[in-house]
Amino acid sequence: MAKITRPQRAKPAPVRKPAKKAAKKAAKSAPKTASRPAAKNAAKPSPAAKSKAGAVKPVKKALKATKPWTPAEIREAFSRFAQANPEPKGELEHLNPYTLLVAVVLSAQATDAGVNKATRPLFAVADTPEKMIALGEEQLREYIKTVGLYRTKAKNVIALSHKLINEFGGEVPRTRAELESLPGAGRKTANVVLNMAFGEHTMAVDTHVFRVGNRTGLAPGKTPLEVELGLEKVIPAEFMLHAHHWLILHGRYTCLARKPRCELCLIKDLCRWPEKTA
Repeated sequence: MAKITRPQRAKPAPVRKPAKKAAKKAAKSAPKTASRPAAKNAAKPSPAAKSKAGAVKPVKKALKATKPWTPAEIREAFSRFAQANPEPKGELEHLNPYTLLVAVVLSAQATDAGVNKATRPLFAVADTPEKMIALGEEQLREYIKTVGLYRTKAKNVIALSHKLINEFGGEVPRTRAELESLPGAGRKTANVVLNMAFGEHTMAVDTHVFRVGNRTGLAPGKTPLEVELGLEKVIPAEFMLHAHHWLILHGRYTCLARKPRCELCLIKDLCRWPEKTA
């Protein structure tokens, strides 16, 4: 009997899932960063583009590229400062080297005016290390409580007073290393005391001197020490006694941080700052 063969039915083609479902599945399995719209990433300009558009101001690079001051220009600048203010004075009130030391320690992160307000009555009763220790830390805090960080500063003043008596015969030492060894005193404090109390040719770099040294191009530096050494290197010796006072006062009243008063500046024609307002 002949075998009957029946034609086999073709298998149905696999049903493909809609494109939307496949896209959703791929989005879930893909990393989160890949799911962000490409347009978003493309919208962010590169640092180079920002610079070209003027969004980034390369102040530091401009300062480095600035032509250094000539010795004649530096002498001219400080001659003008000397003519305008022959005997500049520090604005911290004091009675002797010890009270100057205390005032400078208290002035960290505080204004000279604020420190003077506190030290006037304080120095009337405690103008020596012995009297300060007799006053005591608790009473000292009451005198200086309007000064920032007054608790820590009171502790340092009492501690440095003890050290002055125990190691220096109650006198303020006359070397930078010895001054820096006192509690609460750093390099700037030492330089101020050496200059104002003992007539040393030191350069105390506070926020004003740091700004003026960098902005004018007179002595650019990334740290106060760099600016200090740079200024000491270029300022003629005949001006060094008063140099840090001239620069502090210039930064405090003329070369202001936010809105420099270039129209009043004595050295605006010599200054290298490219954004002068006058």
